[in-house]
Amino acid sequence: MSETVEGRTIAEGVAEGEVLVSPEPISFYGAVDTDTGEFIEADHHLTGETIAGKVLVFPKGKGSTVGSYVIYGLAQEGTGPAAIINHETETIVATGAILGEVPCVDGIEDAVERFEDGDRVRVDATEGTVTLLADD
Repeated sequence: MSETVEGRTIAEGVAEGEVLVSPEPISFYGAVDTDTGEFIEADHHLTGETIAGKVLVFPKGKGSTVGSYVIYGLAQEGTGPAAIINHETETIVATGAILGEVPCVDGIEDAVERFEDGDRVRVDATEGTVTLLADD
C-alpha cells in the first residue's frame, strides 16, 4: 500500500528513489564532494553518505549562497540528489534546485520523521506530491 502526501512545489520535475534523511539542516558549500556526491562535512549526520541519486530529506538549508551553485554543480556532474524534500525550503536550496532541475517539494509536515533511510518514494514536484512506495 502506498501513501501520498501533499506539499508545495519548489522546483518542478518527477523523480523516484531511495530516501536519505538528515535531521540536521544542510549547507552544501563545503559539505559535499561534487565529484562523488559524498557528504564530507565533519560531524554531520550524513558524513560519509553518498547523496547521488537519493531523495534527500532534510529540514532546511543553511549557510552560504554558494550552496545554490554546489547543488547546480552536483546536478551537472550527475552526483546530486534525485530529488529534495524539505520541511521549509529557503532561497539557497530553492535556487540550486531550480538551476539544477532537481525536483524539490517543501511543506511536507514532519518530513524528517515521516520518512526513513531506505524508503522508496516518488516525488512529483510538478504536482507537489510525495508518494511512499510499497515494498516489492
